[in-house]
Amino acid sequence: MLVAMLLEDMLSDFGCSIVGPAPTIGEALPLAMEAEIDAAVLDLNLGGQPIFPVADALRARGVPYIFASGYGDSGLSDAHRGAPMLQKPFRQADLEKALAGLKR
Repeated sequence: MLVAMLLEDMLSDFGCSIVGPAPTIGEALPLAMEAEIDAAVLDLNLGGQPIFPVADALRARGVPYIFASGYGDSGLSDAHRGAPMLQKPFRQADLEKALAGLKR
């Protein structure tokens, strides 16, 4: 939760409106399917569950996303290889660069 709060602060510094955080897949999936979202930062693992259903819902809506992980690309499924990745721990400049590279 501390990382989520730090991420919220970074995004707020960029002028972003925050949707979430959603600490479980059950909370994140409805947001991914229905909330007004321009982009998302997804921790690769929420409570021991991979975030892929949430990423799939965002992809279906055309919402770009970035995975955040301490495991790098090794934690990605084949279907999600090549998705933007932020290696934890990351700095504010890393987040800004990753967000700037997203395409909608």
